[in-house]
Amino acid sequence: MPYPTLPSSIREILLEVLSTLPLQLCIDCWGTEQLSSTGTNNHLSKFTLQIHHPGVIRILILTQDILVLGEAYLQGFVDFSGDINDLLRLENISYSHIKRSKLIKSWTEALTLPQLPVSLQENSPWQKLKFGTKERDQAVVQHHYDVGNDFYRLWLDPLLIYSCAYFESEQMSLKEAQEAKLDRICRKLRLKSGEYLLDIGCGWGALLRWAISHYGVKGYGITLSKEQLDFNQKIIEKEGLGEQMQVELLDYRDLPKKPTFDKIVSIGMVEHVGVNNYPIYFQNTLSALKPGGLFLNHGMTAMEQSDGSSLNDRFIARYIFPDGKLSNLSTNLAAAEERGWEIVDVETWRSHYGKTFRCWAANLEVAMEQAIALIGEPKARLWRLYLTGFAQSFEQNYLAVYQMLLRRQADKEWNLPLTRKDWLC
Repeated sequence: MPYPTLPSSIREILLEVLSTLPLQLCIDCWGTEQLSSTGTNNHLSKFTLQIHHPGVIRILILTQDILVLGEAYLQGFVDFSGDINDLLRLENISYSHIKRSKLIKSWTEALTLPQLPVSLQENSPWQKLKFGTKERDQAVVQHHYDVGNDFYRLWLDPLLIYSCAYFESEQMSLKEAQEAKLDRICRKLRLKSGEYLLDIGCGWGALLRWAISHYGVKGYGITLSKEQLDFNQKIIEKEGLGEQMQVELLDYRDLPKKPTFDKIVSIGMVEHVGVNNYPIYFQNTLSALKPGGLFLNHGMTAMEQSDGSSLNDRFIARYIFPDGKLSNLSTNLAAAEERGWEIVDVETWRSHYGKTFRCWAANLEVAMEQAIALIGEPKARLWRLYLTGFAQSFEQNYLAVYQMLLRRQADKEWNLPLTRKDWLC
């Protein structure tokens, strides 16, 4: 049975909305009609949104929530032709200039459109768990990281490093930039043979193995991902690293409460902590570090404090990093100082992360068919949208990433070289 054409008031509203966007946008309504923006600027990007079921328009009009399009895209009810970066511009859709009488009429007409055969929102098992508990945090982390190691291999570098690379030149490959990142971190921490290094949120263990092989340290990593734990245990056994490296499934709140480690590093993990838990995070790392040691904390920040209501925030919270909430840099620094850390150095890596995400997105695009075979089309679509969206967020200065080098305030005597250049020797 063919789907109906759009009711007149909905057609008018969509045309009004389209005219406000910086795109030459066309909406193909399940093959029955097309709505096009009336923009005359031929230099604007051309983008076609293909809506396969009128239930998408029904929900979009009734909720006036543009997130509907993202959810429908994941489920295959919406497709597009054009640059995926332009898909993200649809966040700017606004109904504020539409007359209320016209909106009311469109709501009535939307109810006459067929409903979608399935719910757009997926069930989230962690939502049944109490917010902020170790059980919920573990469930959230496993949602993101336990997609499958074979999936991550499709688009990460050979060492499986899922954090910002460091591009010392534009010509650097992703592999070279990730190795440069690992070495820069080790030099910042001034690692020495025989030292004991803690990696909080160690991922697939690349940093620990680099520090062991290049700097002669012993390494201890913690993660909440079972897939990453299994991977690390297998590689430790395969490479005979049992005496030098240990990885455990452990929450940062369960770290030793006494000085145990010579140096501590946390790369891209603080984003999962949440602002309310910053005090215990910085307190526990301080308690676990030996006198004279260093702590390098690397994490994303938001340029503006968010209330979580934007499209980007809601999409990320629902599908990418549930419960995660980014703060600005000053909040991170203040929380560290209040718990007894001295701020030694702060370095921004924003441009590097935009480039890293572009590399990941390009790799995934090439391997999209394999990704769909591994995790299914909806999840593969989700990851493509996420990687491209984050690249754009870093490029446009909505998101940033910083490395903070910290030492204990209790260590009164300065034990580092006088200049940053010498720290990295």
